[in-house]
Amino acid sequence: MKKVLALGIVLLTILSGCGNAGNGELVGVSRRGSFYEPDPFGMVFIPQGSFNMGLNDQDLSNSMTTQTRTLSIPSFWMDETEITNSEYRQFVYWVRDSIARRMLGEQFEEEFLFTEDEFGNPLDVPLINWKSRLEWDNEEYAEILEELFLPENERFFNRKEIDTRKLNYDYEWVDLQQAAKRTNRYNFETNSYEGEVANQFGEIIPINDRSAFILKDRVNVYPDTLVWIADFTYSFNEPWTEMYFWHPGFDEYPVVGVTWKQANAFCVWRSQLLNNFLTSKGQPPVMDYRLPTEYEWEYAARGGLSNNIYPWGGLYTRNDKGCFLANFKPLRGRYGDDGGMYTMNVASFHPNDFGLYDMAGNVAEWTSSAFDESSPVFMHDISPTYQYNALPGDHHVMKRKVIRGGSWKDIALFLQNSTRTYEYQDSAKSYIGFRCIRDYIGN
Repeated sequence: MKKVLALGIVLLTILSGCGNAGNGELVGVSRRGSFYEPDPFGMVFIPQGSFNMGLNDQDLSNSMTTQTRTLSIPSFWMDETEITNSEYRQFVYWVRDSIARRMLGEQFEEEFLFTEDEFGNPLDVPLINWKSRLEWDNEEYAEILEELFLPENERFFNRKEIDTRKLNYDYEWVDLQQAAKRTNRYNFETNSYEGEVANQFGEIIPINDRSAFILKDRVNVYPDTLVWIADFTYSFNEPWTEMYFWHPGFDEYPVVGVTWKQANAFCVWRSQLLNNFLTSKGQPPVMDYRLPTEYEWEYAARGGLSNNIYPWGGLYTRNDKGCFLANFKPLRGRYGDDGGMYTMNVASFHPNDFGLYDMAGNVAEWTSSAFDESSPVFMHDISPTYQYNALPGDHHVMKRKVIRGGSWKDIALFLQNSTRTYEYQDSAKSYIGFRCIRDYIGN
């Protein structure tokens, strides 16, 4: 009787196990719950579609850098406005506070750093404890953090200010372009990698493991506030240099003085900020933030309209009441006729049909695309782009990155959807900002 009972228990266990496995049928892994991607804060949804890129009017500059082609773009999310001073300051403050916490962690390790994981295993690189309170006026802390401030001989009227030269952000990314090359793939016959890759310094190194594709960089995150003076000779712009980035009156103005590398670092930080929060709550991560390609930008700027010269869809820069529709250089330099002499609050004008503000004027915007006069010819027609990660020693021509949209100091030609121009990736300007996009999960 005991044997029969034992056999029954074994059979029941086997049958129940088969039931959980789908009775031998292909049913996939256990359900992980349905995934719904909510609207990201401050972003609008850009649906997939096709459009005719290129000129919809005469090539007034005779630059011949754009051609008409039909392109298809997948869905994505896009910031409804350019990144503002307030939003970028969150990045700067995060970097400042992370450096301060690591400095304090050298002496108050248990309070400011995690040296072990949740299972008690030691961490190679301690993690910052963001829940601990950072008291800048604490006398014990102040002595340690003194190094983060300007030395006394560099202080103006003895003001104790953060030394912005020390606000460096270390970040990393995976070079999928090099990893995708067939010569760089893992060889399962020899159980090894056999290719070579260029690291972030341009040095050719053998591929020993996956770490060869992980590139690292360090960038100073503080904007170049001197661009307001450096960009314009014989023009009094000192008040903008002294006030623009930090004063609350400019909080909702677009950040400027940011290089292409700083904009990319911001995207990495923003991605980590969100995904670390989601995973801490047991939720799946979302796609990373990044700069748009130039044709994602153009597709979004057109707002779903065909053959429109400007984002608002009309042929002119004024509405039927004679009011200008963007912040740019109207007429013969009457800068204030559109409401702003320099940059303006974001969203000061009406959005395009996708709900995006300032896709023309205010500040031009960085894209992820490298500039090449002939790139429209050789690009693919689905999700097209041309990217080149220029190294410090590369010729300056290789460091050109596409900017789009025109700015407060540009004439109407640069506001057109099809106009493409460039700036160098290591330069910062008083008329260039950026906005982020995030790929949509699915179609």
